[in-house]
Amino acid sequence: MPSDTYLTLAAPSQGEYKEKKSKFMAFARPVADVAGAKAFIASCQKEYFDARHVCWAYMLGADRKTFLSSDNGEPSGTAGKPILGQINSFGLTDVVVVVVRYFGGIKLGTSGLIAAYRAAAREALGAAVIVERHITEQFTVTFPYIAMNEVMRAVKNSSADIIAQNFDNSCSLTLEIRADDAAALRSRLLDIDGTSI
Repeated sequence: MPSDTYLTLAAPSQGEYKEKKSKFMAFARPVADVAGAKAFIASCQKEYFDARHVCWAYMLGADRKTFLSSDNGEPSGTAGKPILGQINSFGLTDVVVVVVRYFGGIKLGTSGLIAAYRAAAREALGAAVIVERHITEQFTVTFPYIAMNEVMRAVKNSSADIIAQNFDNSCSLTLEIRADDAAALRSRLLDIDGTSI
């Protein structure tokens, strides 16, 4: 996969897993930041206030370096880590997974809990539509009006989108392009007389 590409969810999804009368309901959501992840976790805790445990994990950023998980009262490492493990197995980011457990009266033991939380998270992520997204960069190029045709040709022959434009005595274009293609376009534009970035 190109270095500027990552995988996330196209839309919310859910799954369910039952083990010895305990019910595990899993909810996966695409999120943009920690605040979005925390807001979704809080809404699940509020909605399923009567559940024994509301455990969760999230992974954020194209570099997949921002992540956190919670066992929410389950024995340490039996809930949050297996949920996070499934996010990793699917290679996803910008996602939060919440697993709500309704206790069925029969203890599952440590290995049983790990397996159940893992299975519930896998059900939700397996039901999701996974999409490829790209890291993009934005930059502004300024150029004299006389260089307009050359600049526009370079932009047209790239994968860049024009975000803003200003055509006056001095012209400028604000461009957005996939990160892996940005250096080549910058170099092409700077080869045109009178341009600056």
